[in-house]
Amino acid sequence: MATVAVASSSQLAADAGAAIADAGGNAVDVAIAACLTSMTTEPGVCSLGAGGYVTVWVPGTGPVTIDGYAAVPGLGLPDSRLGEAAWEVNLTYGGGVRTIVGYGSVGVPGGVAALGEASRRYGSLPWKEVVEPAMTIVETGFPLPSACHHYLESSADPVFGWEPHSRGTFIDAEGNLVGRGDTIRLPGLATTLETLAIKGPEEFYTGDLGHTIADYVSDHGGSLNRADMSAYKPIVRPSLQVSLDDWRIATNPPPAVGGATLAAMLMMMNDVRHEGWDPISVKRLVEVQHAVTRYRHQHIDTSGEITAAVEGLLQMARDGTPPGASGSTVHTSAADRSAIGCSITMSSGYGSGALPPGTGIWLNNCLGEIELLPGGIEQAQPGRRLPSNMAPTVARTEDGRVLSTGSPGADRITTAMLQVLVNHIHFGAPLEEAIAQPRAHVEISAGGYRVAHEPGLPVGEVDLPCRSFDEPSMYFGGVAVAEWGPASGFVIAADPRRQGGTAVGGA
Repeated sequence: MATVAVASSSQLAADAGAAIADAGGNAVDVAIAACLTSMTTEPGVCSLGAGGYVTVWVPGTGPVTIDGYAAVPGLGLPDSRLGEAAWEVNLTYGGGVRTIVGYGSVGVPGGVAALGEASRRYGSLPWKEVVEPAMTIVETGFPLPSACHHYLESSADPVFGWEPHSRGTFIDAEGNLVGRGDTIRLPGLATTLETLAIKGPEEFYTGDLGHTIADYVSDHGGSLNRADMSAYKPIVRPSLQVSLDDWRIATNPPPAVGGATLAAMLMMMNDVRHEGWDPISVKRLVEVQHAVTRYRHQHIDTSGEITAAVEGLLQMARDGTPPGASGSTVHTSAADRSAIGCSITMSSGYGSGALPPGTGIWLNNCLGEIELLPGGIEQAQPGRRLPSNMAPTVARTEDGRVLSTGSPGADRITTAMLQVLVNHIHFGAPLEEAIAQPRAHVEISAGGYRVAHEPGLPVGEVDLPCRSFDEPSMYFGGVAVAEWGPASGFVIAADPRRQGGTAVGGA
């Protein structure tokens, strides 16, 4: 009988997680193995040079979120160093994206530290064993996923093509992009994973590997240096909690903004009727997204005190204030028969393009995500955690059900998760249907707020301008859900927009 279910951003990752379940791993072990596989087999979209969060909820304890997101580098350096060796590029992805790349866009990568801390606190298998599936896959090579190819169509040249040894991975001498499904072998990555498996996560920060990463960026004008790497520590925080019907939902707390954004929208959607997305319910969905997005851009994204600003957002949602008055990421969800839920989201931003030779690790551009650093790189404070849209989430009920969920998708993460949770919990849709239903997202354009939406969603009552997509798109996220209940057993689903994968394992 299966003991763990996992949903991830690829079938390759889900199968890696299932292999760890077969070896006796729990939901945390499985999620880490699947996440490491996603981080190393979805080039361009994510890498070991990412940052992220791990939310874990063990029965009988309070939920926690391990903060392993990128920190501002530059410890011991003059302030003038921040922002050097970085430049802005424009991508056609998702209708147009501005971001900053280069050595100076690299934040301190905390993802490996967060996974190591989750393994140490909650895993049941040795770290070395959990790393092995990803290492085996990388050694033999893997097919380039469709999601990666789609992103690389707009990013291969401006993001990953400015550094010659990076460019050659994706673009041949004639300027042709590597094909969808072509076998990828990343020089040095298998050795990197083997080193991490043997020496542990700390090797990434204080060992030769960490020194190689830091020295490479620093020697090329970036701010990341050995002091930043050695000072980095994951932070364990109580998760932010909110209720929806019979479910208690735990998500990412401040200083990340994604969890609070999701929590506020869930609170404001509680009064929506249970029939589904008719024109009036869609109107309400858009009003809620609009209100929360507007509050966030006016009060949170420009605030030096994010925690206080987030509390104001949550208070607005609790009070029922009437609305309407005015990167690249991977995710893994796992749940087991012991009712442990584990949700992991990792992001490299849009990618810096910097690839320390011999490591196989593309570094993040978390300092270059313009929408999250409106004051610019130069205003950031070394050592400070950067804000993030990520919201890995675990939910449970009094009768013993547990659900783990999350999504990639930059600022579409929270709106995608909002709609899936409302579809499944509030409207009662089965998981696959809840994920497949069309989505809407309130976004900011040059002309103000507008609604991007997929076909099939009735938007006739919406008061904002609309931008319609011709078909479901990975622009609207890639939600993955793993659920277990004493009566229902395992239910798992992954977003077809991302061609995600699911698996069960254990005996």
